[in-house]
Amino acid sequence: MQYTENHEWILDNGDGTYTMGITDHAQTLLGDIVFVELPSEGNRLSIEDEFCVVESVKSASGIYAPVDLEIVEVNEALDTEPELLNSSCYDSGWLVKFRSNSIDGLMSVDAYVETNKD
Repeated sequence: MQYTENHEWILDNGDGTYTMGITDHAQTLLGDIVFVELPSEGNRLSIEDEFCVVESVKSASGIYAPVDLEIVEVNEALDTEPELLNSSCYDSGWLVKFRSNSIDGLMSVDAYVETNKD
């Protein structure tokens, strides 16, 4: 798993696709998540394009493309169960699956933890 400075995780699925979600740190900061606006499958995004919005009882937060990518699947379960981002952010609470030519520039778990020390 690799991480972004914006508290997203990226998992290489081993088949040319990657799964992306928000970290436990992010869901803790957001609080109870009540709505997720997901992108459409097939969307092509450039690095730093906003493609998803996560709304909690505290605030709304944009999710940005960490690399140039194409959305190949969205987690439709979040339409009716956005709280999966709180209860299972690394498993059933994933956001999207995507294809990309490169995921260079992301952080290792150690670098992510070091960056987010209190």
